[in-house]
Amino acid sequence: QVQLVESGGGLVQAGGSLRLSCAASGRTFSSYAMGWFRQAPGKEREFLAAISWSAGRTSYADSVKGRFTISRDSAKNTGYLQMNSLKPEDTAVYYCAASWVLSSSTRNYNYWGQGTQVTVSS
Repeated sequence: QVQLVESGGGLVQAGGSLRLSCAASGRTFSSYAMGWFRQAPGKEREFLAAISWSAGRTSYADSVKGRFTISRDSAKNTGYLQMNSLKPEDTAVYYCAASWVLSSSTRNYNYWGQGTQVTVSS
């Protein structure tokens, strides 16, 4: 069993940066790939980035490539999403999730956090 708790969301002006954290509990978190997703009101949950259990492989959605960076610190059981050059359209609830495979599909993720709100003002 893995429990995930996101933090680091908030209000930021366009062009600014935020770093989201995902704290995991459970001894096996280091065995899982980790992903970040977001969901804006009235829209489906959208894949942003994923990182393999060893942190050797990453995957990004085109919409955030070059602006967002995913990373993880297995010793701290924590994952991160560094978000730069934020835009108003990045406003959403952001979720981290754990999966046995490196995937962009929500269906492959077994565990989810409760989400953290990110609001980007113009």
